[in-house]
Amino acid sequence: MTQNSLAQDTQNATSLWVLSMPAMFVLLWSTGFIGAKLGLPYAEPFTFLFLRFVILTIILSLVAVAFRAPWPRSWAELGHLSLVGLLVHGAYLGGVFSAIYAGVPAGIAALIVGLQPLLTGVGAGLFLGENVTRRQWLGLGLGLVGVVLVLGDKLSLDIDNLYGVGYAVIALISITVGTLYQKRHGNTTDLRSGSAIHFAVACVPMAIMAWLFESREVVWSSEFIFALGWLVVVLSLGAMTLLLLLIRRGAAAKVASLFYLTPPVAAVFAWALFDETLGPLAMVGMGIAVIGVALVTKG
Repeated sequence: MTQNSLAQDTQNATSLWVLSMPAMFVLLWSTGFIGAKLGLPYAEPFTFLFLRFVILTIILSLVAVAFRAPWPRSWAELGHLSLVGLLVHGAYLGGVFSAIYAGVPAGIAALIVGLQPLLTGVGAGLFLGENVTRRQWLGLGLGLVGVVLVLGDKLSLDIDNLYGVGYAVIALISITVGTLYQKRHGNTTDLRSGSAIHFAVACVPMAIMAWLFESREVVWSSEFIFALGWLVVVLSLGAMTLLLLLIRRGAAAKVASLFYLTPPVAAVFAWALFDETLGPLAMVGMGIAVIGVALVTKG
């Protein structure tokens, strides 16, 4: 094999990986609600997340040291990383887990967080100077319609769960602001050391909230251990790394539109694992969501 052909094969493999990143992200990210549903019966949300973040901090710190990854060289860079960690990991995941634990159906939580692409589209135009075209706005709107159709049979909400809805709204705002802030300030930091700092910072509010408001008891069942391991390895090390890479490579509004696909895919997982119904309306909604994302990300 010649050097030119080897270089071409390497370039093709790299291009294939880059093209598959959005689909891989959607697939992995969609399992987050499934992992939360499996693990939350055995640990309260902030205790659960504290354990998850501590494990991730240790793993990523060791990886960063082993590979001699560069660490932040200024207090400003450290501040940017800390804020992203608080928003994208602490506030977002804390809000989602608290909402589900408070009794909000996972479908409702997914739908509320699914509004992120619309907010990110607005923010990208206002704060990042990105040009969101009419076609992309149409795609964002179609994506929202698709999500509503997929979750239409789950849109029943008890008045007692309003606190839980508030947690989900906090998660929505946090992931939106975190995405925009990461796009603007966090694109030059090494992912290994940067992610270690993200999770280390996110440990602090989780520890405080668990100490103040929870019993901090954990039932170490096989289901909880599997859920914790899945969320650590697949979600935080896999999907979150893909998210940060996608933010670096693409416009914020385009990346955010992928979140429209996660509730439909999560519904498929719930149907397969928990025997939840997936009717014709949901199937139509998934198709509309896919068309919406295609319009936003075209080109």
